[in-house]
Amino acid sequence: MDYRAIITIEPDKMGGKRCIRVLRIAVYDVLDCLASDMSEAEMLADFPI
Repeated sequence: MDYRAIITIEPDKMGGKRCIRVLRIAVYDVLDCLASDMSEAEMLADFPI
């Protein structure tokens, strides 16, 4: 899978952080949630689509 189809870097959005395409959720935030053992349901509650 080509990560560039999912992750974007745009200097004028989110301070240039890597984000999930369209959703504007920082990759860092997703990884932080995974590292803290959050469930999928908890993550979806924190980042509603």
